Amino acid sequence: MKKVRLEFLGTGTSQGVPMIGCSCEVCSSSDPRDKRLRASVLVDYCGKRFLVDAGPDFRQQMLRAGVSHVDAILLTHNHKDHTGGLDDIRAFNYLEKSATQIYCEKYVEESLRKEYSYAFAEEKYPGAPEWEVHLIDDKPFSIEGVEIIPIRGKHFTLPVLGYRFGDIAYCTDMNRIPDEEFAKLEGLDHFIINCVRRGRHISHFSLEGALEVAARVGARHTWLTHLSHQLPRYENLLAELPEGVEPAYDGLVIY
Repeated sequence: MKKVRLEFLGTGTSQGVPMIGCSCEVCSSSDPRDKRLRASVLVDYCGKRFLVDAGPDFRQQMLRAGVSHVDAILLTHNHKDHTGGLDDIRAFNYLEKSATQIYCEKYVEESLRKEYSYAFAEEKYPGAPEWEVHLIDDKPFSIEGVEIIPIRGKHFTLPVLGYRFGDIAYCTDMNRIPDEEFAKLEGLDHFIINCVRRGRHISHFSLEGALEVAARVGARHTWLTHLSHQLPRYENLLAELPEGVEPAYDGLVIY
């Protein structure tokens, strides 16, 4: 299986960490691993570069990681913390003189058409972002010959997609993965799963729930993302996790 490089651009919840106005132990931590932008990853796989989600911190994340090109943006769902930075793809459009390729489900495209109506207008305002949207579902698909396997999950009642790239799978904003989807998660080196806090949450896996799913998947290594300030500081959370499970942090790169 071809090697995959994945960089965590953001590992925080919809409000990020620190959260505006909060002075809790986590939000006031001086450990850079406790500074979390909104959840997103950059994946290098089979000679292509894929971005999963483009939230409100997209511009900052691209500059920090030194990204000058992506072959496609894959969206997990339509919530603003995962799509709020799409206007900033204008920079790629300007540099490359071409539209950016976006892959998403039909309901996500419909949401984008409402939120970014100017990007879909027949007579576009000069400088509006240029997108080419490709509709996908939970079936495997290819981008220029590179196969990607979507993972269906539920975010409360909202259908969302995770993605498998070779031996790495990324699943965020879920609180349930249907039984039939676990076959897509067999034989992983790295499994990434969202974990917002301890105790049941209506639309995200709790710490306990994420660990149960991780044990069922049985990947060599599990990484927790989409972490909130309701969980302990990085070093304390790491100390209590079982072997093979770690909290991810912004800037972390795995292979």
